[in-house]
Amino acid sequence: MEIGILHPGEMGISVAASAMSGGHEVVWVSEGRGDKTRARAEKHGLRDIGSLSALCKTCAFIISICPPHAAEDVANGVVDAGFKGLYLDANAISPQRSKSIAEMMQTAGIDFVDGGIIGGPAWKHGETFLYLSGKRADEVADCFANGLLETKIIGEEIGKASALKMCYAAYSKGTSALLSAILAAAEHYDVREELNQQWDMDDPKFTAETERRTRRVTAKAWRFAGEMEEIASTFKAAGLPPGFHESAADIFRRMASFKDSPSLPELNEILASLQKRSPAK
Repeated sequence: MEIGILHPGEMGISVAASAMSGGHEVVWVSEGRGDKTRARAEKHGLRDIGSLSALCKTCAFIISICPPHAAEDVANGVVDAGFKGLYLDANAISPQRSKSIAEMMQTAGIDFVDGGIIGGPAWKHGETFLYLSGKRADEVADCFANGLLETKIIGEEIGKASALKMCYAAYSKGTSALLSAILAAAEHYDVREELNQQWDMDDPKFTAETERRTRRVTAKAWRFAGEMEEIASTFKAAGLPPGFHESAADIFRRMASFKDSPSLPELNEILASLQKRSPAK
């Protein structure tokens, strides 16, 4: 089966590789994509099909993996191109947005499966999980049966997989934002050394791990900002305060300038950036 992927970023290319392990051909559209994306696609043997229209006519199954803010744009493009197959939205979006996209897709005669990816790019067994919900979730899972991406079906209700992703990332990524802000505040008040000493009395590895997390998160902070906003919306719809993750989005936006850094920035650089107001969204 030919599978279309929109778009093969660092996560997407590993998902494509898992599908290819099962004997499927994966195609993509290079138009509008950057050099890094092109290089990834060529390295892993994805076929450039030329246009979204051609992809939608050729493929029976399309996977969407894009930054959260672009989920509707990608879905609308697929609808406008006349696609009539199976569509997996594996983006980090709120369950409310997943349901809204599903309704739009179903109106257009497209079968929709909700997906939520937990973990980094799927290059090792047991480290990356694709949670699925929807009536055709078993067909999606079958596509990755021989790859490194683990799949788990959690029901037929659209939005369940996205809700799980949001709840998991609320902690795993939300705490990275919190710890980064704590370090910046301690730096501002000139108590970081004392804070580190206290942390290390509680756990000898805590300071080093916190600094490592703060430095490593900078590469993806530009993308995590949108994910925090999705989590805030998820909490709000559940009757819970959204403010913590709205603030986490602001923390990550203040780190966005480190996106294309050739190496991990020094901690002092990061803390200085956090003490500046983030640019308007």
